[in-house]
Amino acid sequence: MLTIGLTGGIASGKSTVAAMFRDLHIPVIDADEIAHRVTSLGGEAYRPIIETFGRDILDSNGAIDRRKLGAIVFYDEQKRKQLNVIVHPLVRKHMLQQKEKYAKEGEKVVVLDIPLLFESKLEHLVDRILVVYVDEQTQLRRLRERNGFSVEEAWARIKAQMPLEEKRKKADEIIDNNGTIEETKQQLHACLMRWGVLEK
Repeated sequence: MLTIGLTGGIASGKSTVAAMFRDLHIPVIDADEIAHRVTSLGGEAYRPIIETFGRDILDSNGAIDRRKLGAIVFYDEQKRKQLNVIVHPLVRKHMLQQKEKYAKEGEKVVVLDIPLLFESKLEHLVDRILVVYVDEQTQLRRLRERNGFSVEEAWARIKAQMPLEEKRKKADEIIDNNGTIEETKQQLHACLMRWGVLEK
């Protein structure tokens, strides 16, 4: 089974490309979805996060308020590392369980959608790495439009990740997502043809 690592930066359009894989009936295992699940009320990471960061990060329903937690971890690298130590091993465990399930079902290709693939040194989990790239100004604009962040909030999140220029250099293939959806789709299809996933 070919395992493709899909990565990029925040607001680079990775979710758009993940949706294109799903349209091709290629299974996508989403690290962010799993992270949301394990940090939700009653999830495996919920209690350890509260024990580490205190009850001030909770909303009125007792769930973790991601904006409040983000305001802490995106401005303090030490705190971010503490969060990652709690969440990342659980996410990896669930991703590998899902991957194993797809292998048993006879899938030929699976995508691991991991935003922090390089930062977490998870390259060994995948056979090929596909980076979704946009220039920094486009990334900043899209992130602010999508999340309603101030410039400072947006930059804090962008700077918490490895720059996309560096990720480009480490990729097996790059999708330049500065253009239209159709151009992105064409690039993905061309890449999958080169990898023998799609027929020419």
